[in-house]
Amino acid sequence: MSIDVVAGATVTTVTVNRPDKRNALTKAMYAALAEALDAAETPVVVLTGAGGTFTAGNDLGDFLAADSGGGADSPVRRFQEALLAARSVVVAAVDGPAVGIGATLLLHCDLVYATERSYLQFPFTSLGLVPEFGSSYVLPRLVGPQRAAELLLFGDRVPAAEAHRLGLVNEVLPDAEALAARVADRTAALAAQPPSSLALTRELLRDTAETTVRDRLEVESQHFAKLLHDPATVANLRAKLGPR
Repeated sequence: MSIDVVAGATVTTVTVNRPDKRNALTKAMYAALAEALDAAETPVVVLTGAGGTFTAGNDLGDFLAADSGGGADSPVRRFQEALLAARSVVVAAVDGPAVGIGATLLLHCDLVYATERSYLQFPFTSLGLVPEFGSSYVLPRLVGPQRAAELLLFGDRVPAAEAHRLGLVNEVLPDAEALAARVADRTAALAAQPPSSLALTRELLRDTAETTVRDRLEVESQHFAKLLHDPATVANLRAKLGPR
């Protein structure tokens, strides 16, 4: 299937493992990715690619060979919906090219770490296509409308350092070994957080619906009150207070 899933106690690692094809994604691989995300029960999920490429995007041969419709039941849409709906904190570990949906999916991850040799690329216009995975909506809100237009209209490579400057990448590491070490450190820190608090904080951060500060304050207050009376939260707070 070319998608490897390793589920530990606190972290599920999902690896696109098709390096001979630069980890290009087939419809079957999208289905496997959706299944892996839906099945993940750990507080953290890591998405990564094998062999020095994150993913070169869609396997165009596979998509042209049969109907690749973008309906709600298509493998691509199922993957997209699974990533958007994930309860786990999703961390992307990027080593090498992240092209097409390899770049746009990063816009929906919570944290992105990349090596110096990595780059993002949004080549849709040059392929005669349009941006996907909501990138024409999300990218302008992250980097500004003019910069987003430049990235999406020209489709030039965005080196990891520039992606970091734009806020699309959290941190750039020198090489794959340093990337693995940093991701292991960050995921361990995430997994040490109370699971309910972690999941609800992610939910609040990912809720991009138009709202007001007061409306969001109300939603936060409801979650806060619920967690404050949760036995696990009470035990955690008492442990932090220590003997009195």
